[in-house]
Amino acid sequence: MENALPQEIEITKIATSKITEVDFENLTFGNIFTDHMFVCDYVNGEWQTPKIVPYGPLTLDPSARVFHYGQAVFEGMKAYKDEQGDTYLFRPDENYNRINKSAERLAMPAFPENYFFDGLYALLKLDNAWIKSGEGNSLYIRPFVIATQPSVSASEADQYRFMIICSPAQSYYSGDVSVLVAEKFSRSANGGFGYAKAAGNYAGQFYPTKLAKEQGYQQIIWTDSNTHEYVEEAGTMNLFFRVNDTLLTAPISDRILDGVTRKSLIALAEKQGIVVEVRPIKVSEIVAAAKDGSLKEIFGAGTAAVVSPVKAFGYKGAHYEVAPQENSYAAHFKKALLDIQYNMAEDAFGWRVKVQ
Repeated sequence: MENALPQEIEITKIATSKITEVDFENLTFGNIFTDHMFVCDYVNGEWQTPKIVPYGPLTLDPSARVFHYGQAVFEGMKAYKDEQGDTYLFRPDENYNRINKSAERLAMPAFPENYFFDGLYALLKLDNAWIKSGEGNSLYIRPFVIATQPSVSASEADQYRFMIICSPAQSYYSGDVSVLVAEKFSRSANGGFGYAKAAGNYAGQFYPTKLAKEQGYQQIIWTDSNTHEYVEEAGTMNLFFRVNDTLLTAPISDRILDGVTRKSLIALAEKQGIVVEVRPIKVSEIVAAAKDGSLKEIFGAGTAAVVSPVKAFGYKGAHYEVAPQENSYAAHFKKALLDIQYNMAEDAFGWRVKVQ
């Protein structure tokens, strides 16, 4: 992957940085943004000159199709800084490939690889001071694409804007979470675009999650839309179950996101000799395991949360506790992954990419 800055990127630097106004010890996830952002428009069938400009509001026509038909896709990735001050990305090629896969499903144009990586590297170097060293600190990176063509005609747009914004982050979740197994609502359906990181996929989760919170749960375990018999994802995370010493996770499909953290945890587990079964998992199987004591752990996996343990789940009016494990897979995998990301351990997989 080429790190050199292409001459065609136009850079306008901010006059005065706002970084001195930020309390990096007390960050709320996704609320504070760095000084600059990357912007590139698609007009007349081609991507225009990419730009890096001061972070700020956009001006869009009220009839921009993103507002009316939801043509919007995004990614989530992170930059990490080690104790020597070097900055790293984690498997950024996966995020680049996935945003274009998502865009294709929503009839949006693919973004050029050199624009993506050269723009991302230039942005990270410009706002490098916002990336803090220390485990738990990172820079959350949000690439996204929106339809900007001014028209309320119900068809795909012919004008788009690709952007990258960045937000300093600490741990996404504090403590273990409780989840409610969905019996009525679905995140996605066969033939749909659940595998895409489309904005509408996430908007559709908010109401069922709100109802779950009213019952004392923080997230939803989504089930299949046909029968609600099979577990799929949890909130915005892929989901893992440890039954005895076997790790279970649902296979990816057109309903389930191909999570970067998910596939990384599977690779780590297999390398360490842990049995991993990627297969359909019935809710009844997990309930039975909870009752007989063979369910040792449930945890979610995602870019923002990394690994998020689940301490309990609810289903059909019953509540099941998941007892803490002295040698938990969740804690083990989280440390192993963070050690790679923060350049504190050997990266046998070649996942870590240094920002030059």
